[in-house]
Amino acid sequence: MVRKTVKKVMPASRLGRIVVGIMLIIGGILGFLPVLGFWMVPLGLLVLSVDFPAVRRFRRNQEVRLGRWWQRRKARNNSEEAEL
Repeated sequence: MVRKTVKKVMPASRLGRIVVGIMLIIGGILGFLPVLGFWMVPLGLLVLSVDFPAVRRFRRNQEVRLGRWWQRRKARNNSEEAEL
């Protein structure tokens, strides 16, 4: 089953998003401790990207790079399968 919509759960206020984003990044930096993890840093940046243009540009550039890498990978796999 594939969900066609994703419901985002983030604070409605700008200040709330900034606080949540910063806390996630701080928790990610302390990722070597139990319960906290390094996965929190990208999540914090994602939350902050809603309000800060510099972080939004960084996120968008990373999305484009990932998409291009994925397309090259799929094309390479398809060409390898065609050779077999």
